[in-house]
Amino acid sequence: MKKKRLFGLSLLLSILTLLIEAVIALIVAVVYGFTQESPNAGGGSALFILFVPVLAVFGIAVAGALSVVLVFPTAWLSDVLGRRFGGREAWWWVPVVAAAVSFVPGVALSGGAGPVGIAVAWLLTTAALTVPALLWRSRRERVFGPVTLWGLVAVVLTAVVGGAGLATGVFPEYRPPTVTSADIVGRWSDGHGGTLTFTADGRVSAVDVELDVTGTDSDSDTDSDATAGDGDGDGARDSCTGQGTWTYEPGTGAWSQMVDVTVDQCTFDYWNVGGTESRPALYQYIGDPDSGDLYRLTRTSGGS
Repeated sequence: MKKKRLFGLSLLLSILTLLIEAVIALIVAVVYGFTQESPNAGGGSALFILFVPVLAVFGIAVAGALSVVLVFPTAWLSDVLGRRFGGREAWWWVPVVAAAVSFVPGVALSGGAGPVGIAVAWLLTTAALTVPALLWRSRRERVFGPVTLWGLVAVVLTAVVGGAGLATGVFPEYRPPTVTSADIVGRWSDGHGGTLTFTADGRVSAVDVELDVTGTDSDSDTDSDATAGDGDGDGARDSCTGQGTWTYEPGTGAWSQMVDVTVDQCTFDYWNVGGTESRPALYQYIGDPDSGDLYRLTRTSGGS
């Protein structure tokens, strides 16, 4: 009988496997993100490259912790149960134990997405834990090379399939709806009482539309009758009510469309176009655009 691999080598193998799985999951998440409505789907920050070394170190630390806390106990318990109920160790106990161990993490990762979301998250978490646990209990001496090789193949194949799917339209990439000035005419609401009502003659009425005080001009008169809110100056958002004008700028494509709104005594940034063809939206960034925090209006009626 071949001897089991030393704990340290099994730990390194588990870390390697978890890192490969993490890279594959990241590629899948990026491809999926391109298919979902997102204001940042048209591009990413180049600064991300600077954080790759930090993320790599962090990823190794997390993979090591998961290997000790989850992978090793799963492999050990599967062997114990195999000997207890079958008289010998059996590989198929690994996915059984992994399913039990992965239930709570799977539910947590689902983010309350409902029964289907929980089931999918549980299944994926179980699979992600089963692979390194199976390798942990493997007695093969030369396993690092094949794991690395097939891991790289899986990563490249995932990237190629994802890129080809986006390029060919098999995975439809999200793009904002292309609108015209006539499409903007009507009432747009934030769902909490704030509205912008656009008319065909270029006029706009604002009612309790939120303002980001930290992003407004400090010289503007926020105490005038045209603005309403808490006005405490602590960075909270005030609201704007007033009359003004608007123009639609088509830009050079769907991502560069914008609606410029000017309301007396209110400071607005331009409004981006988002949403879908059936349900377009106007939005502004709140604070840093990279945060993805948006103030969003959806159209509730057409023009009159």
